[in-house]
Amino acid sequence: MKYSADITAGSLKIAESRIIAGLILENPNDEKWKKEIIENNILKARSKATAIRLGRLIRKRLELMKPELWKLIRDGVGSVAVHATLAAAVKHSPLLGDFLDQVVREQYRIFNTVLSYRLWEEYLEDCHRRESEMPVWEETTVRRLRSSIFHIIAQAGYIEDMKTKKLQKIHIASQVISYLEKENEQYVLRCIQVEP
Repeated sequence: MKYSADITAGSLKIAESRIIAGLILENPNDEKWKKEIIENNILKARSKATAIRLGRLIRKRLELMKPELWKLIRDGVGSVAVHATLAAAVKHSPLLGDFLDQVVREQYRIFNTVLSYRLWEEYLEDCHRRESEMPVWEETTVRRLRSSIFHIIAQAGYIEDMKTKKLQKIHIASQVISYLEKENEQYVLRCIQVEP
């Protein structure tokens, strides 16, 4: 199934992604992974369940990419780490990627100044039309998905903040673009380069 709701487990989570990138660069076995995530609580989660859920989400994102990107996340300064984490999140979640590619790109194209929540509702309706097997989520899940995706868009710099949701100019970090081009990640490149 193309679209799933697992992105509700967290937005970009830059600090946590840096930690997980560092851990997976050590190539941990299951025992070490559990020890670091649960016993040592390296993600500083409030509960074991949250630590497990967040660790699993971030690891799934990052393992779709290669160690070169993990290093950009672990060691990158400012927008480098943010955009590297965004690239992994887009590859992991077509729901996020397609929203950027289809909706956010269009708002830039027509010179709209604000990314409204109404666009999210319309986007989900379009997804259901395209993907007949897409689940019908509860309203609370839809709201959590919208919140996670808009937070990601704000963290990445496409919108000024969550209150105004004002679209702004964004320049994706060149190191991230270079990695994606080298690895032929055309879908991810298209999704994150939406500003004309």
